Amino acid sequence: QAHLMESGGGAVQAGGSLRLSCTASSSISLNGVAWYRQVSGKQREMVAIFRGDRSIDYADAVRGRFTISRDKFLKTAYLQMNDLKPEDTGVYYCKTSAFGRELWGQGTQVTVSS
Repeated sequence: QAHLMESGGGAVQAGGSLRLSCTASSSISLNGVAWYRQVSGKQREMVAIFRGDRSIDYADAVRGRFTISRDKFLKTAYLQMNDLKPEDTGVYYCKTSAFGRELWGQGTQVTVSS
């Protein structure tokens, strides 16, 4: 069954770093993949996207601090997060498209304390 699984979340102090991973099941290739985050009570927002044409884009709030990448096997995507701020706190999800539909992971919690 097609699925995504995030890992790497945790609790850090402001200024710290975390690296999130998104692993795809065997039936999926991460040609295009995006990372989103959601704060309780707010809409889910995109923070980074790696498109199928290899173009990359970031939300203004994270540009220069976060880096999205994927491995050459198109099975794992990463989100390197540096200089973390309390406002980066939230649940982080990865998303891709497979079999004509959007596919989301279950999310991983990131908590940044001041």
